[in-house]
Amino acid sequence: MDLTLLKAKLHRATVTHAEVDYEGSCAIDSDLLEKAGIREYEQIHLYNVANGERLITYAIRAEAGSGIISVNGAAAHRATPGDPVIICTYATLSEAEADRHEPTLLYFDADAGDNRIQQIRHAIPIQAA
Repeated sequence: MDLTLLKAKLHRATVTHAEVDYEGSCAIDSDLLEKAGIREYEQIHLYNVANGERLITYAIRAEAGSGIISVNGAAAHRATPGDPVIICTYATLSEAEADRHEPTLLYFDADAGDNRIQQIRHAIPIQAA
């Protein structure tokens, strides 16, 4: 049996641009892509914390060290600069691979808005009541 698991997550990154006239996709600072293990043109799921919008697109590279998270094309109507977002990728793994899998989780301070990594983890803490 194959399972689809979280591969990488950029948690509460901040949208820096929303470019309707740019070719569709989401441009992400190249350094962030590398740290998260997200490939250029890889499918991403973008969850907008500000308005609840959820969309699927693909990642393209933005300038390294720029902090850019640009939601482009038609998707730009679903995000505004300053919106906190969660960007996820998923992988299909065999059960044996899933037993060994650890996602790469990058955490940001959405209040700072500069898309500088605050923390990198490989597990989400257990939610307490």
